[in-house]
Amino acid sequence: MFLKAVVLTLALVAVTSARAEVNADQVATVVWDYFSQLSNNAKEAVEHLQKSELTQQLNALFQDKLEDVNTYAGDLQKKLVPFATELHERLTKDSEKLKEEIRKELEELRARLLPHAQEVSQKIVDNARELHQRLGPHADELRTRVSAQAEQLRRQLTPYAQRMERVVRENADNLKASLTPYADEFRAKIDQNVEELKGHLTPYADEIKVKIDQNMEELRRSLAPYAQDVQEKLNHQLEGLAFQMKKNVEELKAKISANAEELRQRLAPMAEDVHSKLKGNTEGLQKSLAELSGHLDRQVEEFRRNVEPYGDTFNKALVRQMEELRQKLGPFAGDAESHLSFLEKDLRDKVNSFFSTFKERASQDKTLALPEQEQAQVPVPLES
Repeated sequence: MFLKAVVLTLALVAVTSARAEVNADQVATVVWDYFSQLSNNAKEAVEHLQKSELTQQLNALFQDKLEDVNTYAGDLQKKLVPFATELHERLTKDSEKLKEEIRKELEELRARLLPHAQEVSQKIVDNARELHQRLGPHADELRTRVSAQAEQLRRQLTPYAQRMERVVRENADNLKASLTPYADEFRAKIDQNVEELKGHLTPYADEIKVKIDQNMEELRRSLAPYAQDVQEKLNHQLEGLAFQMKKNVEELKAKISANAEELRQRLAPMAEDVHSKLKGNTEGLQKSLAELSGHLDRQVEEFRRNVEPYGDTFNKALVRQMEELRQKLGPFAGDAESHLSFLEKDLRDKVNSFFSTFKERASQDKTLALPEQEQAQVPVPLES
């Protein structure tokens, strides 16, 4: 248990010290992923962590960043690490208890819905179909947006590659002075387009979450006549489903962002390569520039090909989760680990509450400290 606490603490310290503005989602993800890893096979996980360099790496990261942590982040780190470590210990204890509670909840729901099993099943199937239809345009929009952004990136970068190649071909007197602005703008355009693409993802994700909420509310209303006396239990199950779906939205957003960052990392060396060869011979520079456009086209096309299917895959995952709900509420449900999503939701709610309380207190402390600072600046009159 001591090793678990140490590794989790170091992971949290690394997150809090590496970012001045660490957020609740990052911390909750660290705790949940660690809990999931140990829950899958505690003995193997602990042995793996003992053998790996994770502890040393996180400790080194903490040491490197320690001097840069500001007062707010330092205070957050001191309070957050013990809170999150304790939260992880509680997860292990609460897991079995919650599992039993959810099992009883589902039993009561099934018993109440059993006389209407066919109608309930059909309502969920209809709702899943409506959700798929509603999200279909969003998948198309994602494909269109990704394709358009990729094409814009290719279209904006290609002229810079062509201009640099022309400058070299025409044997400008000072290649370094002539090419450096183009190489710098080339890199800037890469950064600009990647950030634009990532910027589009937040409103896209928010729109999907709204659709999910609408569908869950419609499903709740359609099932309400069959769930008399167990409406709260049904609401609880629908809240768990909505949480899972919205988590999928965030995972979709993260996957596309990661692909965009990977594209940036693949394109950035092109500009660096031009910079480095400005000091060398013209022949090597000409060869690099001649290959630049083709390399650019391949990287952008690979990005487009990787990301475009994500929307359809995501939609199918949501429909599959609706099907899992239908099976859970049906008369022949198996013993699924359905309590885990509720456990994670509770964890994230607690971490969000911690951050809200901490920020509120930090703001109050700052406000209270302000008059003292102003008072200290007031000159004290000299005695005559």
